[in-house]
Amino acid sequence: MQKRKFGKTVLEVSEIGFGAWAIGGPAMAGKIPLGWGATDDKVSKKALCKAVQQGINFIDTADFYGLGHSEELIGMVIGNNPKIVIATKVGHRLVNDQNIFFDYSRKHILNACEHSLQRLKRDCIDYYQLHSAKVVHLQSGECLEAMEILQQQGKIRYWGISLNTYNPFPEAEFILQKNLGHGLQLVFNILNQRAMKIITEAGRKEMGVIARMPLQFGLLTGKFTAQTTFSDDDHRRFRLKPLVLENALQALEPIWIMAEKYQITPAQLSLNFIRSFPQVSTIIPGIKTPQQAMENSSGLIQVAEENVQIILELYESRYHQLVDLMEKQEG
Repeated sequence: MQKRKFGKTVLEVSEIGFGAWAIGGPAMAGKIPLGWGATDDKVSKKALCKAVQQGINFIDTADFYGLGHSEELIGMVIGNNPKIVIATKVGHRLVNDQNIFFDYSRKHILNACEHSLQRLKRDCIDYYQLHSAKVVHLQSGECLEAMEILQQQGKIRYWGISLNTYNPFPEAEFILQKNLGHGLQLVFNILNQRAMKIITEAGRKEMGVIARMPLQFGLLTGKFTAQTTFSDDDHRRFRLKPLVLENALQALEPIWIMAEKYQITPAQLSLNFIRSFPQVSTIIPGIKTPQQAMENSSGLIQVAEENVQIILELYESRYHQLVDLMEKQEG
């Protein structure tokens, strides 16, 4: 497992990280699923241990994943281990256990950070992120002030923002133009390449880049069929509807063939494609089991430039339309 420098910071992060959303478990906001279905804490802990054994030193979570449970598990397994870089997020909370409220007030961020530190059993959070904050929140200044205060207090080392899935551009432009923070988390994978320009600009400005959803909710693993369904407590139930599955699986045939030629899994090809971009600091596939930790940290190869270009061209010719469909169905 190779490491990359996280922007201008002193952090050295593994090329493959641990996306800890799924281990939070099946939390709900009323009837809205916030997780990835049922989990087993014992298996989740083993997954974290296996990831560390595989050389993964970067773990990304949020205080909203499992409504704090993901952070709690990481605290139990990792604790204050200085060799592991912990990133978490702030800005989402439940109101009356039913409705999701986006709160980027100074008061909430300062309070939420204390709770995250307690759950994570850390003295300091390595990288703290505004969880999908909008330009209006950034312009108000409260969330920026809170990050500065937390840095001055030594409760966080660095901070950044996790950008919107389908329209990351307004917030990325605001952050990059004003040279705020130390990094960006964004969606980037074979199917969704919308953020390419942001990645290029972030690299030019030496900002850390975290690529999330590298497997597009599992679509890029090659393990789904047009008949695949998801439980009511799995958020993919409303994201990967039959029409999306049918269109995606047909469009991804060239990717399955390419993976076979490299003698790696489709998931491994997907991760290696993202690794082809030096501006990306780390990639965070969602990991629930020790087996997934093994698979996602193995088969790391160099994808030939000609194949990288083929994938880029597939996005321009076909995949961007699929992403438009996903956005429309989710909206």
